[in-house]
Amino acid sequence: MIDMKNGLFRLSWNSIRFKLVVGLLLLTVPMVILLIYNNGYAIKVVHSKVAESNRNLITMYMAQIDSNLNDVDKYLTNLIVNDKDLQELEFYYSEQNRVLAKVRLDDKLKADISSHPSIDSLFVYTVNGGDYIEVYKDYDSIQDRMAISGYVRESIQQLIQQEGTTDSQWKVKQIDKKYYLLRFLQTKDAYVGAWANMEKLSVPLDLISLGEKGVSLFATEAGTPMTNEEVVQDNRIQLNNDEHDYYLSGDHEPYLVLAQKSAKGNFSLIALIPDKEVLENLPYLRAISFMVPIGGLILIPVCFLVLRKMVLRPLNRILIVMKRIGEGNLNTRIEAFPTSNEFRVVNETFNEMIGQVKELRIHVYEEKLSKQKAELQHLQLQINPHFFMNALNIIYNLAHVRNHELIQEMSMSLVQYFRYMFRSNLTLVPLKDEIRHIRNYMRIQELRFPGKMSFRLSMPEYLKDTRIPPLIIQTFIENSIKHAITPDASIDINVCMELEEAVDSEPLLKIWITDTGSGFSEEVLSEISKGNRIVDEHGEHIGIWNVKRRLGLLYGDAARLHVSNHEPSGARIELVLPIQASS
Repeated sequence: MIDMKNGLFRLSWNSIRFKLVVGLLLLTVPMVILLIYNNGYAIKVVHSKVAESNRNLITMYMAQIDSNLNDVDKYLTNLIVNDKDLQELEFYYSEQNRVLAKVRLDDKLKADISSHPSIDSLFVYTVNGGDYIEVYKDYDSIQDRMAISGYVRESIQQLIQQEGTTDSQWKVKQIDKKYYLLRFLQTKDAYVGAWANMEKLSVPLDLISLGEKGVSLFATEAGTPMTNEEVVQDNRIQLNNDEHDYYLSGDHEPYLVLAQKSAKGNFSLIALIPDKEVLENLPYLRAISFMVPIGGLILIPVCFLVLRKMVLRPLNRILIVMKRIGEGNLNTRIEAFPTSNEFRVVNETFNEMIGQVKELRIHVYEEKLSKQKAELQHLQLQINPHFFMNALNIIYNLAHVRNHELIQEMSMSLVQYFRYMFRSNLTLVPLKDEIRHIRNYMRIQELRFPGKMSFRLSMPEYLKDTRIPPLIIQTFIENSIKHAITPDASIDINVCMELEEAVDSEPLLKIWITDTGSGFSEEVLSEISKGNRIVDEHGEHIGIWNVKRRLGLLYGDAARLHVSNHEPSGARIELVLPIQASS
């Protein structure tokens, strides 16, 4: 909102500035949101397609691993059911046969292990003879071989002692910080089984193309990596075995994670694909995803600055000038400055219009002053005919009694009176001249009503040059004489003047006029307070209305006139006028 009085420029719902800003935001923000959404949707589609493709790949590899493990299960089952040498060792018929069976079984296991690429060892243990036969593929570390062999023997002994049964699946076991996949099958008096090193089992996975930094690994059911642990740890990747969906994980660099559980054991095959490599075929899309929001944020203030320079600043100049003109300064103009043709035409037309308004206002003001001056003169002259008739009547009566001295005094007083009246076309007169006129007027009335009145006037000497409208005090004195004097009663008329100090304005001249007559009736007081002319059985009384009208023309609301009754009797007039010092 634009507050023209206080000079404050605040944004409101209906301002051009607000509408331009909102329009710009409504244009750019949805566009930015749409581009960001399209970018996100495209990235999601790429993730979905890459995940689907690589899931098919790891599913195929896991199916191959499960198939190999299933072949080993079949081989071990067949060994238990059909191998005569194992049965010979199991039932232990004779020592010679046992030794020969043990040699033949060892040779058989050595020959058959090469047919099963997924495992590193086959083993047989007989309960009755305590025979333990174990064959290996090429295995470099004797220490690892001894560790896993010891674990197998210990596990079998636990099963024998606890009379437990073997698991139906391959199980993962960590031995000396390395992970192994083990399988135990049990007959009545023998145990057969196989194990595989998970690191060797993962060697074929290196053939899976997952990008330059992509890796595949085996993980336990709890999500613990068994291979390529350093990749998971360095990037803080969270692993789970959810084979129905993909997800992104990683603190330093996000990875697309895919998992496929094994059908033969408690482990999963997981593929980790760097998200950066997933989206490497979308460089422009990635650039747009970053540049569009930044460009939108830059575009908004740039567009606003352009609009401010082209539209808002010219409008602001016009508003500032309008504010000053509203405060009454019609000399203000819109200064010429570089702007568009449309605003240049508006500014020039506005300046011409204000010039014409100023001239018109001067003419109207001068005409108003002329009318007020004419009205003031007319109001002042309205008093004269009434008094003129009374003056002629006084001279006639004095001539009738042949009192020449009083006639001369009366004539001189009348000359002074009418001389003052005829110069009363002045708007303001010094207070000392008005008092001299009042005293002359009272002398005329004393000649008219000898012994019927007394008059007192008090005024500080420093107020003598104060300027007041002429004849306003005489009007109320004349009103008192006209209505208060009776054949049987006399009156006292008092006029008092003083200076009244005002807190927030210039000092004021205060005038009291009181008499000891009968005062005003309630009906007359009511009509005066309403500003109406007073009409009674004696006709229309224009004196008080005349004074109120003149004060309104001269001072507006700065002057006050209060009419009331005086205690114990009589009328009371109170005038308060702004000080007009002599020029």
